[in-house]
Amino acid sequence: MNEIAIGQRAVNTHNVAASPGRKLLNKVPEITLYFWVIKILCTTVGETAADLLNENLGLGLTTTSYVMAILLILTLVFQFRASRYVPGLYWFAVVLISVVGTLFSDNLVDNLGVPLQTTTVGFAIVLAAVFAGWYASERTLSIHTIVTTRREAFYWLAILFTFALGTSAGDLAAEKLALGYSAAALIFAALIAIVTFAHLRFKLNAILAFWIAYILTRPLGASIGDYLAQPTEEGGLGLGTILTSLIFLSTILTLVLYLARSKRDVIAVSSFDANARATAEVQAGDDESRVLVVTNKVRASPAVLEAVRERASAGPAKFFLLVPNPDHVAFDRNGPGGSLGEEVLAHALPLLQEPTGGEVAGRVASSPNAYDDIVEELSTGRYREIILETLPSHVSHWLHVDLPERVAHLGYPLTTVPATH
Repeated sequence: MNEIAIGQRAVNTHNVAASPGRKLLNKVPEITLYFWVIKILCTTVGETAADLLNENLGLGLTTTSYVMAILLILTLVFQFRASRYVPGLYWFAVVLISVVGTLFSDNLVDNLGVPLQTTTVGFAIVLAAVFAGWYASERTLSIHTIVTTRREAFYWLAILFTFALGTSAGDLAAEKLALGYSAAALIFAALIAIVTFAHLRFKLNAILAFWIAYILTRPLGASIGDYLAQPTEEGGLGLGTILTSLIFLSTILTLVLYLARSKRDVIAVSSFDANARATAEVQAGDDESRVLVVTNKVRASPAVLEAVRERASAGPAKFFLLVPNPDHVAFDRNGPGGSLGEEVLAHALPLLQEPTGGEVAGRVASSPNAYDDIVEELSTGRYREIILETLPSHVSHWLHVDLPERVAHLGYPLTTVPATH
């Protein structure tokens, strides 16, 4: 790592371009109709498969829990080691975590005698704590940004407790409140419809709406599964757990095979690699290096301007400026840039034209998390270098303390400019 003096500031240059290009692909599917259909099918299988293993095959609740937990852990090992979203692997993990989440709730209720009211409240508190820890660490709960191991760990932990909470809430509604399986399914379906309407009509935050709907699909699927599998004298259709599980598993398999082939649910915006980047530049016939400049405040600091001047004097380069959006109050990646953000950009761009000696393009960030916007911008394949202004976390909520290290691992030459305000 080279140390380049700029006035009284130090600029650290991480040259990691020689390292193998790392694919940074989102590890989860895009949210489409297929996602919700398969999710509900998985929750139904989670309910019926747990009953099938526990009761019909005589494994017992404890043995079933151990077997499924071990199988889930092994599957998640492969899921974490994968460098991209693999439909079969991902949805197999969802099916297993659905079963384990169901067993988690059933063990507390049946083996330990914990009331459903208590487990429902308890799982809600635990899930809220997971979300709080996730947001405190990453400043986003968007599943469009599952591009690091830590975010993936938070994601699967949240998924586990959504299934556990959904199981307890579904059982509480269908059994303790004596609503019946069909009535409970209709109630949860209506709640999902209300959340969807609130998002589309009243602009309920997309991420909040997603996670509420995700939680509600668990008791919805469980109620559907119980309604189909339970005997008619208990309010079901009497299909049994074996037939119900087979019907839903075969449907899941068919949809997953279709998605694996069509790739209709792959999030492409966050994917790139070094070869694709180089190929795009060669095809464009661009001999100049493209440099992404990421700042923290309304205007580029003197240190940033000097770093840009140093880079411009070293050889031909085109610069693109990425600035935070002051209007951004939500944490969804799709939040629109407001008028204040455009004013910030209009004020900042002229400052860079003097040290670069030419026109500078730029845009306002669409996320409150700098790493997400950097990855999205890099995915265009236009850049070879990054100049990054860093600030202490207590000063900047957009730039994180570990941001330089995380960006350095993306495989681009990186110049970090420590700044104080």
